[in-house]
Amino acid sequence: MGEKASLVKWSSLELLAEEDDSPQLAPNHRNQEDSIFSQSYLQRVTSERGTRRSFLGHHSSSIDRGTGHGDPSPPGSPGLPSCPTTVLVLIMHAGSVLDASSDMTTKKSDITTFRGALESVMRQHYPSLVGHVALRLVACPAVCSDALGILSSLSPYSFNTSPSSADVSSLADVPIGAIPLLATCSPDFQESVSRAVSCANQTFADFLKSDEGRGFNGQVVLIGDSMGSVLAHDALCRSAAHQGSEASGLNHIADFAEANDLDATKLLTAPSPRRRSSSTSESRVPKFEFEVGDFFMFGSPLAVILSARRLSDARYGASKPACTQLYNLFHPTDPTAARLEPLLSARFSMLPPLNVPRYAKYPLGNGQPCHLLELIQSSPQLFADGGPAVPSARRLSDTSIQSAASGMIDNVPLTTINQLQQRWWGSKRLDYALYCPEGLSNFPSHALPHLFHASYWESSDVVAFILQQIGRFDEPGSAGYGYEKDVSSFRPSQPREKWNKKRTSVKLKNVAANHRANDVIVREGEPQRLVARFMYGPLDVITLAGERVDIHVMRDPPAGEWQLLSTETTDKNGRVSYIVPAEQACGYGIFPVKMVVRGDHTSVDFYIAVVPPRTECIVFSIDGSFTASVSVTGKDPKVRAGAVDVCRHWQELGYLLVYITGRPDMQQQRVLSWLSQHNFPHGLVSFADGLSTDPLGHKATYLNNLILNQGLIVHAAYGSSKDISVYTSIGLKPKQIFITGKVSKKHQSMATPLTDGYAAHLSSLMTVGGSRPAQGNARMVIPRSCFNLPGQNQSIRRRRFVPG
Repeated sequence: MGEKASLVKWSSLELLAEEDDSPQLAPNHRNQEDSIFSQSYLQRVTSERGTRRSFLGHHSSSIDRGTGHGDPSPPGSPGLPSCPTTVLVLIMHAGSVLDASSDMTTKKSDITTFRGALESVMRQHYPSLVGHVALRLVACPAVCSDALGILSSLSPYSFNTSPSSADVSSLADVPIGAIPLLATCSPDFQESVSRAVSCANQTFADFLKSDEGRGFNGQVVLIGDSMGSVLAHDALCRSAAHQGSEASGLNHIADFAEANDLDATKLLTAPSPRRRSSSTSESRVPKFEFEVGDFFMFGSPLAVILSARRLSDARYGASKPACTQLYNLFHPTDPTAARLEPLLSARFSMLPPLNVPRYAKYPLGNGQPCHLLELIQSSPQLFADGGPAVPSARRLSDTSIQSAASGMIDNVPLTTINQLQQRWWGSKRLDYALYCPEGLSNFPSHALPHLFHASYWESSDVVAFILQQIGRFDEPGSAGYGYEKDVSSFRPSQPREKWNKKRTSVKLKNVAANHRANDVIVREGEPQRLVARFMYGPLDVITLAGERVDIHVMRDPPAGEWQLLSTETTDKNGRVSYIVPAEQACGYGIFPVKMVVRGDHTSVDFYIAVVPPRTECIVFSIDGSFTASVSVTGKDPKVRAGAVDVCRHWQELGYLLVYITGRPDMQQQRVLSWLSQHNFPHGLVSFADGLSTDPLGHKATYLNNLILNQGLIVHAAYGSSKDISVYTSIGLKPKQIFITGKVSKKHQSMATPLTDGYAAHLSSLMTVGGSRPAQGNARMVIPRSCFNLPGQNQSIRRRRFVPG
């Protein structure tokens, strides 16, 4: 079903291998035409600058983008993860361009600030990532010391300042834009890159030896600050050359002659795969010992440096860095930052960068399309064959763009799309502009690099954007069915609104949401009641009372649209209880439900299962049948060997899986995270309402309701010896009750002890007559799926939703 949904979305990626009958330009001519260094482009910019200024005074240059989405490709794996960490973030910290020394205290302080912002945003809006993202500092050498010393000495006021690079008393008259150029011209710069690579490799090796990283096989994410991103880029280009990646972006270089000496001209060019450094051969140059997924740059001057290298040698071509996707984040008024997209394609010089959504209004993102193919679909006139590299003023009008988007996509040759994708550094846009307060324009330029550099580490906008990318929360339809109940395909339709009560904002400051709701199982035709509770703090210290909550349901999972059912107000206990009207009631199936708090966009996700009469189910007691060790405080308990396989066996036979526990519902997020970490198959989950003095009584009451009121048939039940009385009270026979762990002689005749473990039990179930498929119509509407975590194998994603 997931594959069918993806087929209706147009994707030119699937057509690139086919023959294209459209006329083709010579490759060299095409590349030269779409380069900001080509003479034709520079002449057009000069001649049309006056026209563009006149036009932009009357029309907006923003481009309306379509709402199409690229193919979802979030990661997932059916295998048992050996490490809770699925995303490792390595922060390449080299400081801003005005940092003359490498201060380890400052670096650690920045990382501490960033970690605090990251954890706060994760707890509030991305709970599925809590405990799965690890942060490590890679302390890079300061590379701008000599450049600062030289430029401060050349300043007209240098006689009033110390020429020492370690003690620059005033940088007000230093040309800031020249600092990174001089720094990368130094013959010691490539040695600094090697030192940064060695430090990153050592940090990665130390992480693998730690408890947090033992068995790690997830994705590695790089974050580079202003100069750290330049070091990381050149290091990734080394890896690309080592892997045999084709150079792209600018014109390919021919062959650099092997030489040991570095003259002034060659200092501007990065080492090519054929060139030796001054101190060692190419084969011995340090390279990253790990693969990099996403690469985020903060206020990077990389584009200016690459342009200087290109101008110094016409043969130079920028290698594609060895990463899945690059993100260039910057503030528009940052004097050191520059755009990358026009460097790869001159057409993008007329397109604005994407704006990073404000976290205060859109903590889950605003759903703006960011994929390269989406841009081509929404602005085909910019990429049509033979179109000017600098579009005319008439072509930038909103009317022409809207009319073109409806039918001009056929005019974009596949060769053009193919060439653009080959040179692109990922599948999404590269340039992303952050919100910049207007008051910063009054600050002196030499004060801005420090201000902007510090702002990245504490910015919730930056943190939320990074989490959306590394968790694939921007991918359409990536919510699927899973225990951590993703918010990936959901975007709030409106910004956060003011609280009904003034005291609410004060009470909720610096506390994380701990909302929860039990999954609902209801027979078709019965009232469909949705109940959730909204609390904050680890021990429910704050109740969300008297605030508005939106109730949404997805009627066509896993990639359908969210439908708003109603907006309700929480009672004094923080609860919302809503009965779906008969005309809006769900039919047969399992449907995701999302309740969103309007005041802060925190949410709770659960499922409603509408089943036909006599639906057969298998019941599992989470603590009794799954855990091999006891954990009350939250330390990750071990899973019993073979437990997941037994659950999957029953799921494959078409049974509805029901997971019950006597734990209080305040532990719901932690328990569901544990289930998802170990890839248990999807089922409906029930927790006790608060702290219960009779957890076994809660289980019995819940199961009796399913049997008597909803018409379910319990085919088999699993648990510990404590659960025998519960299962006996609902009428199960000893052969239907399977018990793990020790069983007293008194209870051995009342159940079937699994003395040889789940492996032997599974073998008996798979023998002839050991188990039978579920009977009735329920198996036709019960999906078979398994949750995944970011950073794992992506092959399971297209098989995650399979109707029974």
